[in-house]
Amino acid sequence: MSNPLDIVFAALADPTRRAILTMLLEDDMAVTDVADPFEMSLAAISKHLTILTRAGLIAQEKRGRVKWCKLQPDALRATSVWMQGFGQFEPVNLDDFERFLETELSDTATEGSTPP
Repeated sequence: MSNPLDIVFAALADPTRRAILTMLLEDDMAVTDVADPFEMSLAAISKHLTILTRAGLIAQEKRGRVKWCKLQPDALRATSVWMQGFGQFEPVNLDDFERFLETELSDTATEGSTPP
């Protein structure tokens, strides 16, 4: 995949990566803090973070011994412009995007759980 738009959509296709983006809407986070809520290895989270970084959705930087992740504020600009070309979509508003992700993630969590 060499098209930047393809890379962004591929990155957004995974629910774990969308959850990470939702977390980073709040503030920058250390990689270990990003990994905490997930039941997967740090190596698996690092792979997700690498995909998000390559897509330009987040940036990672080392501060001392700790690697930090932060959301890139203009990351979805090209995606938003592309969707606007269809005339059916409004520009992406990060607040609306956050609410959408929270709804999607809570719906996914509810669907995935089974009553005792």
